[in-house]
Amino acid sequence: MPAHPAADERPQDPADGVVPTLAELVALRGVAQARRPPQRGRHGLNGPAPSPLRGRGMEYAESREYARGDDARHVDWRLTARSGRMHTKLFQAERERLTLIVADTSPALYFGTRVRFKSVQAARAGAVAAWAAIADGDRVAALRGSDAEPPVAPAGGTRGALHVLDALARWYARTPRDDAGLDVALARARRLLRPGSRLLVLADAGSLDAVPDAAWPALAMHHEATVLLIDDALERDPPRQRLPLFGAGRRVEPDLGSAVQRRGWRDAFSGAAERAATRLRARGVRVIRLAADAPSQSWLVPEARVEAPA
Repeated sequence: MPAHPAADERPQDPADGVVPTLAELVALRGVAQARRPPQRGRHGLNGPAPSPLRGRGMEYAESREYARGDDARHVDWRLTARSGRMHTKLFQAERERLTLIVADTSPALYFGTRVRFKSVQAARAGAVAAWAAIADGDRVAALRGSDAEPPVAPAGGTRGALHVLDALARWYARTPRDDAGLDVALARARRLLRPGSRLLVLADAGSLDAVPDAAWPALAMHHEATVLLIDDALERDPPRQRLPLFGAGRRVEPDLGSAVQRRGWRDAFSGAAERAATRLRARGVRVIRLAADAPSQSWLVPEARVEAPA
């Protein structure tokens, strides 16, 4: 069971911290939408906004070959490098953008030692993203790695957010038996996204190993892709003692007072998260590490971009 949270984080429901409730996800609307509005510039609404989820403004439409007089700030460097010819990006006034939340439902998330389970934090962070997107005028949708359950269809307004929140509460109440992996979820996401969409992936670092490296550049090229890596205090900083663990019908008791075993523990958890973050950033994906015991909206502000200590 997770430890008792601080007073400002204390759950209202006795089950909160282990199983997410729809009520607590709905209650996050206030903190998610209490953000400084985007400032108005020459081309409409634009940044800076204190959030990885940028405000509404201009969205990418297509790329074409560079012509004399085009704004050099809009050069499409990726396409230029691939084709050998200079290309520039064209933008159009943003309409109803899609924010798609992809939920990792691997067993590693249904665990926690401080304040709440990682699964509950994933549900709460997804709810924060949904409410922030609705405040920006986006439609929201959600899906997980399942060959049987369809995605939550894109919709706007409070109704759209509530459909997503209901799904997150169900998915993170317990490990789904039909979880097919994050790679399946992202393959489904590619079919739903269109250029200019926002993609938010809620994930355990270990789940990213199943996703081919080649999948990320395509997602990051035409979409605003963010991955929230959710971890627990025990994974970041285990106690210096023997730690009895039970799983798969057997008991394991690593001696974390041993420097060798402690290094192995760090490599398996914090090291895996750091390697995943480095790999994804090299492919154009924004990565933020979110501790299960942190305020669920903390990743929206600039300070949340600072990596958690290893």
